[in-house]
Amino acid sequence: MAKSIIITKHGGPEVLELKDVNVGSPGPEEIKIKNLAIGLNFIDTYHRSGLYKLKLPSGIGMEGAGIVLEVGSSIKNFNTGDRVTYSQLPLGSYSDERIIPEKIAVKIPEGVSDKVAASIMTKGLTSHYLLFKTYKAKAGELILFHAAAGGVGQVFCQWAKSIGCRVIGTVGSDSKIDIAKKNGCEFVINYNKEDFDKKVLEITGNKGVGVVYDGVGKKTFEKSINCLKPMGMMISFGNASGALDPIDVKKYIAHKSLFFTRPGLAHYGAGRAALEDGASALFEQIKFGKIKINIFKEYKLSEAKKAHEDLEGRKILGPAVLIPN
Repeated sequence: MAKSIIITKHGGPEVLELKDVNVGSPGPEEIKIKNLAIGLNFIDTYHRSGLYKLKLPSGIGMEGAGIVLEVGSSIKNFNTGDRVTYSQLPLGSYSDERIIPEKIAVKIPEGVSDKVAASIMTKGLTSHYLLFKTYKAKAGELILFHAAAGGVGQVFCQWAKSIGCRVIGTVGSDSKIDIAKKNGCEFVINYNKEDFDKKVLEITGNKGVGVVYDGVGKKTFEKSINCLKPMGMMISFGNASGALDPIDVKKYIAHKSLFFTRPGLAHYGAGRAALEDGASALFEQIKFGKIKINIFKEYKLSEAKKAHEDLEGRKILGPAVLIPN
C-alpha cells in the first residue's frame, strides 16, 4: 500500500494523518508517479485549516516531482521512467505514489534536481504570472513586494532583478533583511518596525509605485494602497496575515483610480500552453543561474505536522520539501 497524508477535518497541523491508500492504475489521460520530493507551500496551510474549504476527506499538497511508473492509454507525451514535476489541482502531492492528470505535468530538464523541481513549481509559476502577466513590470521600474524573504518572494525578487526591475521588499523581522537583499531587493523595510508606506513614499520622492505585490493580506492592505501612485495596481495573491476584509471601493480604490486584482495560478496557469510557457521560462532562469534555489530544509513525509508548524511559525526561511519515507 502507498502512503498519503489525508485530512478528515479542518484544523491545525494535528489533522494531518499519514494513512495507507490504494492508488490503483491511471485512466486514459492520467499518469501514475512515484514522488521523490514534495513541495511545501503556505497555501497548503489554507487547505488544511479550512480557509480554503475542501470536500473531506481529502489529500493535501499541490506540487511534487518524481518518476513516471505507469501511463494511461491515451498518453503520448510521457513514458515510464520519465522525470516529471507538477503543480496545481487536484490536491494530493503529500504521498509517495499518486495519479495525476497528464495536463499538469512537465518533464524535468537535465541539470535540475528532483528536490529543486518539487520546491519551485508553485512559487516559480506564481512569480512568472505575477511578473509577466498580471502586471508587466519594466526594467528600471520601482516595484513593491511584500514578504520578500518568503518562498515566493525569494524567487520573484531574483527574477524581477534579472529583468532590470528595482525591488522594494518588505520583511517581518530584521533577521530576514539580508535574505531579501541577497535575493535581489534594492531596498528592504521591516514592516513590523517601520511604517512601510511612509518609507516607500520617501524612496520614490512621494510619487509612489505603480504596483504592489501582496501575499501578506490583511496586515499590509491599507498601507499598500497608500504606496500606490494614481492608476496603480494592487495585486493581492495571499493571506499570510489573514484574509482581507470587504473592500470599500470609494475609500480605497476610487480616490486614485486604482486597479485591484486577486489573481490565481488556477487561471493564469490554465491550459497546456500557459503551463509549458511558464515552466520553460522558469527552468531557463534556473539553468542559467538567474534564479538560485537552495533547499532550506527537508522533512520526512511522516513529519508533515512538524513542517506545517514550522511553516506557520515563520521558521522556514527558504524552499522546503517533504521526502517520502
